[in-house]
Amino acid sequence: MQGLFSKVLIANRGEIACRVIRTCRRLGIATVAVYSDADATAQHVRLADEAWPIGGSRPAESYLRGEVILDVAKTSGAQAIHPGYGFLSENADFADAVEAAGLVFIGPSAASMRKMGSKAGAKILMQEHKVPVVPGYTGEDQDPALLAREADRIGYPLMIKAAHGGGGKGMRIVRAREEFAANLESCQREARNAFGRDRVLLERYVEKPRHIEFQVFGDRHGNIVHLNERECSAQRRYQKVLEEAPSPFVTPELRTRMGEAAVAAARAIDYANAGTVEFIVGQNGEFYFMEINTRLQVEHPVTELTLNLDLVELQLRVAAGEALPASLVRNKSVPADGHAIELRLYAEDPAQNFLPGSGRLTTLRLPTASRHVRIDGGVIQGDTVSIFYDPMIAKLIVWDRTRDEALQRLREALAATEIVGPKSNVEFLERLVRHPAVTGATIDTGYLDRHLEEFLPAQAEPVPTALFAAAAAAVLLDQEAAAPQLAATGSDPHSPWARADGWRLGHPGKRVVVLVQAGERVEITAHGNGGDYTLEWNGTQARVRNALLADGGFSAEIDGTMRRLRAGIDAAHVLLHDGRTRRVFERAAAFAYRASAAGGGDRVAAPMPGRVVLTRVQAGDSVTEGQELAIMEAMKMEITLRAPRAGTIAIVQVSAGEFVEADAVLIRLESV
Repeated sequence: MQGLFSKVLIANRGEIACRVIRTCRRLGIATVAVYSDADATAQHVRLADEAWPIGGSRPAESYLRGEVILDVAKTSGAQAIHPGYGFLSENADFADAVEAAGLVFIGPSAASMRKMGSKAGAKILMQEHKVPVVPGYTGEDQDPALLAREADRIGYPLMIKAAHGGGGKGMRIVRAREEFAANLESCQREARNAFGRDRVLLERYVEKPRHIEFQVFGDRHGNIVHLNERECSAQRRYQKVLEEAPSPFVTPELRTRMGEAAVAAARAIDYANAGTVEFIVGQNGEFYFMEINTRLQVEHPVTELTLNLDLVELQLRVAAGEALPASLVRNKSVPADGHAIELRLYAEDPAQNFLPGSGRLTTLRLPTASRHVRIDGGVIQGDTVSIFYDPMIAKLIVWDRTRDEALQRLREALAATEIVGPKSNVEFLERLVRHPAVTGATIDTGYLDRHLEEFLPAQAEPVPTALFAAAAAAVLLDQEAAAPQLAATGSDPHSPWARADGWRLGHPGKRVVVLVQAGERVEITAHGNGGDYTLEWNGTQARVRNALLADGGFSAEIDGTMRRLRAGIDAAHVLLHDGRTRRVFERAAAFAYRASAAGGGDRVAAPMPGRVVLTRVQAGDSVTEGQELAIMEAMKMEITLRAPRAGTIAIVQVSAGEFVEADAVLIRLESV
């Protein structure tokens, strides 16, 4: 493509690197990937035209090493660097270094970034340009007594925010004066650990707010436009869970006012390339500026699907010096085409407070991409979700003509998703997209945190008889299908002893299938073969006829009623989905079962690999049950470790800053 770059380096990893590579390939632009030791076989490495190692597995040893990435860019002959999001994408010093090296930074100028690098400075700048801001305190004087007085002046509830923060880090809600000091200390500590600076700002907390952001785009010819809004109100701990465009809350009149404010905010910092102006919106429609993200957003696909645009292509063209398309500049508002919704599939355990996970994806089945379904992923089946980075597996994006139709597309896409290996949030997302607060478009940014139990499965939900029977029949069919291949590896492939139907000379066939569900082991006795079975377990009997396992589905007549379920099966698991609810059963050996040992009450162990931020106790200290003993940081979140019982600390085996492996014993209590 004349005028565009011939080769671009992508200074990122995972799904965003893969997504940038796809657009570059369509435009005929060669791509250069960079990778850490942990990412040597990652998908972005395999998809790029060439890939270069840049260091160790931790981000500070690789993806944050701007000078090494610049050396690769110059050596490989890249003309420009696309930073993706995260890592160096909003690092003004890196943007300056790229330009100084004679390369093009595919993003805004360093000067624009610096104006937004401080939340406090950004707020003052927005006030000067008539962009609505939340009342608060943004001063440099950080004396705790002064901050407490300012908090009283602003009034409660209020928000303490890290001035140099982002991604939900360094934010605390304070609802009463007596809670202020402790929350200030906690916020400053987190900000210091995450960003190296502990300056905070205070602002009025808007009750039950909505989070609505506007995609803005500027070029180097003086044009700045907005590309409509996205609503990201479904959040947990300030992390976005569901994003959609357009917002079901925004009226045409509100869209006009917010769009004008978004463009004014971008003009205030002479913005060029892709950016996002984020607003907090009250229930009465009043809106306030929060921040400008000076990069492409994770949720940009919903804008692309509703406007039929490729925002990465626009980024490349603007960075190459082209003007924005006249059709965008001419129209103050681009009409949306239909409705798009995005969800993020994560390796995390919702039942354990969304503890991030890691490990090999032994099974990863995602819905087939189509006009209505888009998958932006950075891993495939067999890949490993690393402990060193964000545990996102993929983004699932759907489009349809109306919001209701898009939600139904999303439900179907989730039902077709199967993740085996690390625990995932798929079941949580399935409950989310059926919840009245989502379907009725009434959700606010704090709803999930206030009502989280509504989105998690109840403890020990009973499994319907028909589903247990279906799972057992699916295992029996899988065994029968595998038997001929196993027999072929033996000395006599035609031996009757190689059959999987339970046949034995002189007595009727009998097999035992063992399934484990929610930790409970169930032994099922089966008679029959070829899809016709009589099953018995725990005093229950079920009759299965004409069972068939094919094309990702299971069908059978169970106790006189024909049923069809989505199904996935491997050597270790059976997944069944009835269109609303998924059930995962573990397959266990019939005659070799050993219960896992129970954890001791005298030890506090690391739940996953990570870095110890601080310890709060020492040997000899008396502690109460549930008392905070230490704080770990892993996969972009803080984890509080608490005392399993009351007692006395025998030994603390770890110190602040130390990196520990999963299950490492950190603190021991004296035996009782």
